[in-house]
Amino acid sequence: TYFTLQGFSQLADLQVFLFVGILLMFLTTMTGNLLIIIVATTDPALHTPMYYFLKNLAFTEICFTADIVPRMLVDLLLERKVISFSACALQLSFFILLLSCECFLLAAMAYDRYVAVCYPLHYAVRMNRRVCLHMVVTCWTTGIPFSIGLTSCLFSFPFCSSKEIDHFFCDIAPILDLACSDTYLFKLLLLLATVAILLMPFALIAASYIRITHTILQMPSAEGRRKAFSTCAAHLVVVTLFCCTAGLVHLQPKLSLWASSRKLMALSYTVMTPMLNPIIYTLRNKEVKLALRKTFGRRHL
Repeated sequence: TYFTLQGFSQLADLQVFLFVGILLMFLTTMTGNLLIIIVATTDPALHTPMYYFLKNLAFTEICFTADIVPRMLVDLLLERKVISFSACALQLSFFILLLSCECFLLAAMAYDRYVAVCYPLHYAVRMNRRVCLHMVVTCWTTGIPFSIGLTSCLFSFPFCSSKEIDHFFCDIAPILDLACSDTYLFKLLLLLATVAILLMPFALIAASYIRITHTILQMPSAEGRRKAFSTCAAHLVVVTLFCCTAGLVHLQPKLSLWASSRKLMALSYTVMTPMLNPIIYTLRNKEVKLALRKTFGRRHL
């Protein structure tokens, strides 16, 4: 009826330090992404497809972090890190849904940049409000069958006497290690789902940026090339941070000491990347900085 999350129990002397650090990153993540949603909604200058996708990405990051971090913070303060069977299944289902949504949103943002750079004259027609809405709805709904299917299949297995999950949240791989029956078909299904959720969006992003790079290099003006690259730089950094860490966790085969490295990489894309995304998108973005000043005023900012 329950599992025990081992979390960072091997770092018993650093539990308070980890709690403070992760709490600060959690508060920064929530504040930064909430600010992006507010300014992208209230400022008419940011009512463009790029910021529409960014706003949805920020909301996804908030939900993604809220699904994992509060439970982790509680476990860092408690000696017995128990999670019920149903709560674990619910956390995993939301994790899969939000992970797939974020991957497809990053692919949609790459397509938006592709149309903006390669077909600027057709941008307003190709990326109208109806198209953007359909793309966002598709990003949110595509992960639903993966979430329900993988979670229901995984939790239908009988589990061995050990109920200790060697992770800080309910992820597929450490739960699968506890299954007592043949998991070959599930691993095959998991491989297909991983290809659809991670590799397909990454392939679309890579194809978009190949075309974008080719178009930019053909521009005669150096200033035009610089501006075109700057519009894509923030998104490219976010894609690199998220896809590389999430890909290493879910695509790398099992190795010795894999459990500790899995926790470290999972901590990177569940805590650090959502915190860095608002900083990356606003650090050199004059439009967002101006919108923040207009919304909150110079003194408060």
